Amino acid sequence: MTEIIPRVCIDGRDVDFIKGTYANPGSMSAATISFDLSVSEGVTKKLWNKEVTFYLNQNDTVPIFRGWIKRTKPTFNTIGIIAEDGLGYMVRGGEMEKAKVVLDNFSNIDGLTVGAAITKLLKLSKLNNKVKTDYIGDTSPKISSSSIYMRGEVSVMDAIKSLLQKAINKGGNIPRTNIAKLIDDGTNSQLVIELESDLDNDTIVHVFTEHDNIAKLDIVNRKVPTVVTVTGKNGVSGRFTHDTALEAYDRNFLQATNDTLESPAECRDFAMKLFEANLKLQYEYAIQVFEGAYLSENEVIRVHTDEPEYAGNYRVIGKKINFSPTGFSIGLSLNKKPPTLAEYIASRDN
Repeated sequence: MTEIIPRVCIDGRDVDFIKGTYANPGSMSAATISFDLSVSEGVTKKLWNKEVTFYLNQNDTVPIFRGWIKRTKPTFNTIGIIAEDGLGYMVRGGEMEKAKVVLDNFSNIDGLTVGAAITKLLKLSKLNNKVKTDYIGDTSPKISSSSIYMRGEVSVMDAIKSLLQKAINKGGNIPRTNIAKLIDDGTNSQLVIELESDLDNDTIVHVFTEHDNIAKLDIVNRKVPTVVTVTGKNGVSGRFTHDTALEAYDRNFLQATNDTLESPAECRDFAMKLFEANLKLQYEYAIQVFEGAYLSENEVIRVHTDEPEYAGNYRVIGKKINFSPTGFSIGLSLNKKPPTLAEYIASRDN
């Protein structure tokens, strides 16, 4: 069995770290890495904004993480390093720190597809040197950014999320949104757009079982909405209540608006579909595993457990790796993500 030796570089040079943690929560949140250096290794260097790359193994050519140092924390014997990936510039801290652009009648994203609009937003915010868009692609289906009117000072991340939420793919049983995530091409961080994975039809890239490659498994039971009220066109509404589920899961409310519905009966039918979708997809996992360090957000994996109701296909939504010079441990967050209202209601432009 090949020995796994994690590797950390600062500006392309290997450093002798003591221990560290990589965390990627997914969902367009910034991935971070924190690690400790000995004082002799790091104290004399100007570290702010230096590029950090993290490789799971010495022979890897593509890093799991690429980011830039944002904070250092010296102690008596060590210096702690904290770095964020390119998304950190869009989500970091308070409103004053987030990347923003000013859009007006002369400089805007009007009429562009989502992929082209995101590319222009990154260029206008001067983040295109941190986050590349050579492979960004586009949403499925393609839509125009004109579906959202943007003027004034705009948060780059808020704009990207608003654009992605407008592209709803209705080709399967459950409508799916588009997501954006960072990948690495070996030289740069690249932002790419993907259609949210189809748990029933997409390729299963890894299988985890309780007795083989799962060290610890925690099951999170989502709240299931048992009383669902939907408001339609001109104020018509309908309510669906599942009495048996209400006894089992308590009284949890969900209110939604869908102005394509024109009668109370249509609203009630839509409310029932929302309930059924959330009931089917109620389980979420946090697992400690011996494999899967190279899995990425939105990939589909399968979990086998001794209790069949918890088994099934799940999306990878986040990853955490604790590492040292001699090894690592892996934590994965998995879910089936109950459909949101936005995924049921196509935008007016669609």
